[in-house]
Amino acid sequence: MGLERKVKVAEVTLRCVVLSLATLAAALVGTGSQTRTFFSVEKTARFTDMKSLVLLVAAHSAAAAYTLLHLARLFVFSGAGANGGVMAAWSVFSCDQAVAYLMTAATAAAMQSSLMGKKGQTGFQWMPVCGLYGAFCRRVGEGLASAVVAGIAAVLLAGVSAFNLFRLYGGGGKRNGGAAGAGNGINGASTW
Repeated sequence: MGLERKVKVAEVTLRCVVLSLATLAAALVGTGSQTRTFFSVEKTARFTDMKSLVLLVAAHSAAAAYTLLHLARLFVFSGAGANGGVMAAWSVFSCDQAVAYLMTAATAAAMQSSLMGKKGQTGFQWMPVCGLYGAFCRRVGEGLASAVVAGIAAVLLAGVSAFNLFRLYGGGGKRNGGAAGAGNGINGASTW
């Protein structure tokens, strides 16, 4: 199997992992809730009670939607030969970088806030709430585990996108030692 095919298989596999785990993370966190009664007053814990969980659900939903659209583009244009040229490679690279950063930032913020809910903060006399809402906290923890793996896959995917972009600039052709070798790059730029 050639390098081109291995890279394409890695890209599709990573996009499927990001799609499935980002969707799972958003679904687990977004649908989790638990109701407790305190002195005849019902209080329901939902992901909307913690803004970092709202960010996590929104970011992973957007990442899943982008990944689904990109997978559809890959399958629709799979026989089109080149992947659309340098401009398309730059846009895919930029979007994959943005998605990886967004997923990583949202996951880190949600993990920090969830740790505060699990452990509490004695300096501020904030008590841990996971003792009261155990099922909700477990559900959010499962969603965070999916989000972490999805974020790692998104970072790896951004690396594959970088490889796909920058190999367009690399000297994949024959290299001549003289002046005939100059100017073989993109837009007349000389390559090494």
